[in-house]
Amino acid sequence: MNARTTRPQRLLALLCAASLASPLPWSAAHAQTTNPLPSLGDPASEDLTVGDERRFGEMIMREIWRDPDYLDDPVLLEYVQTMWKRLLAASRASGNIPEDTEFRYAWEPFLVRDRNVNAFALPGGYVGVYLGMLALTDTPDELASVLAHELSHVTQRHIARSISNSKRASILNAASVLLAVLAASRTRSTDAAGAIMNSGQAAAIQTQLNFSRDAEREADRVGFQVLSQAGYAPGGMAAMFEKLDQSSRINDSGGFPYLRTHPLTVERIGEARARLGTASAVAPVSELEHAVMAARARVLMDTRAEWLRSLQGGDANTGKEATAGASVAQKLGAAYASAFASTLLRDWPRADAALAQATVLAQGSPRHDDRALRAVTLLKVESLLARGDLERAETALDPLLAETARPVLLLQAQIALAAAAQASAAGRPPAPWVMPALKKNAESLQTWVTTRPRDALAWGTLSQSWAKLDQPLRSLRADAEAHVAIGDLRGAVERLRAAQRLVRAGGQVDFIEASVIDSRVRDIEGRRRAELAEQKKSGGPAEPG
Repeated sequence: MNARTTRPQRLLALLCAASLASPLPWSAAHAQTTNPLPSLGDPASEDLTVGDERRFGEMIMREIWRDPDYLDDPVLLEYVQTMWKRLLAASRASGNIPEDTEFRYAWEPFLVRDRNVNAFALPGGYVGVYLGMLALTDTPDELASVLAHELSHVTQRHIARSISNSKRASILNAASVLLAVLAASRTRSTDAAGAIMNSGQAAAIQTQLNFSRDAEREADRVGFQVLSQAGYAPGGMAAMFEKLDQSSRINDSGGFPYLRTHPLTVERIGEARARLGTASAVAPVSELEHAVMAARARVLMDTRAEWLRSLQGGDANTGKEATAGASVAQKLGAAYASAFASTLLRDWPRADAALAQATVLAQGSPRHDDRALRAVTLLKVESLLARGDLERAETALDPLLAETARPVLLLQAQIALAAAAQASAAGRPPAPWVMPALKKNAESLQTWVTTRPRDALAWGTLSQSWAKLDQPLRSLRADAEAHVAIGDLRGAVERLRAAQRLVRAGGQVDFIEASVIDSRVRDIEGRRRAELAEQKKSGGPAEPG
């Protein structure tokens, strides 16, 4: 049995996806109005303001950020975020995002390491995507249709409407029961679920676990418009519905929670098909980059050795009779999955062979897909880094060094850090290029986090870099900011206090950095006090993160 299904599930907030995004019924006429957002006088605005939603969402995300199944894979996340930004821009251009939510919501997608087929919206503009959902899709248009649908649940404030009959003081209590109900369902423990559901409060909240048809229609309609206006093929939504329906009919042993929280009806599928007649045609796009990303999701969604070994075999017969009918995208996906799985299994000869095969497929495609080739190159760098072949990793990354993209910045830093660690372990000074590279990488990451302060992985890598450069104050501060980014305010203050003690101890002190640290201590402690007061007022837990 997979240990991940039996260990205590800390991803409680993740499991509230269906319920929090599941609105209570309202009239079909209201759902079809040209301005479906609630006005200031609507119940949703009275009981759950935009600010409340954001705070509620962050409370839930604090649990998600700390869970092992929360996945910050720079390559996959960059792909999803690029797609998300296109959809967000289209939704904004369509007038779906009013000013009060534009600057208050997070508008942040994130990934979940789970092979189940699911995606969901949370309060405050957070949207989660299970790797199983990404792996199921064959085209970028299919994945974009799922993101557009979930984005539309957010822009239409379905979450606020779903609890419009709740008073603000009871929101946290309601959330606690929702999280408990769905935590039990994730562990597939009928005893646990039954015990929780015996309470009258939980039974009442259980009624929110099913989407109303009006909400689904509205998210479909608005999502379809956003999908088309973002430049994706409008057939992506109908294709995704049909794929979900067919896949669940063939085999659904509980692996398609999306279909329980977003029930597919004949009517919904028919409406998705009917909309194709009014949609504008879009230029075809290569599916090779998506094939690579879906393959990466297949590998990462389950990293047990037996699953990885099964993916290794995908490249064995590529180009032979057994796969004569396979498309270039299918062959590339199989080769990439084999190379990545082989890397995680530390089977270097198999990884090199599959990487070579994937490179040939990406280069030899009809349109020479540069994005797919870039993804293969990044995997090659990851593979060489994993085996400690740092000179070859640095050389392989050279063609991408002109980029300021997150995966490239992080890989650059990781190569330099690994080189410094190798030298330290061997008891010798690092190679001449290492310290200048570390300094350059630290400066690049510092620039990156200045405009992206919620990037915990970048802050953590920056902290390691400053430590190697003998900059303890900067290292401690970056480590503190990494904790702030995941909502761990207590941990952040502890690290900043350690930096203050270091300043008081004397020695070489960066007074500018020391001043910044003092300011951050005051800011973060003030935020902790405000959160504590809010949670006490709402009957929540006594101590915030």
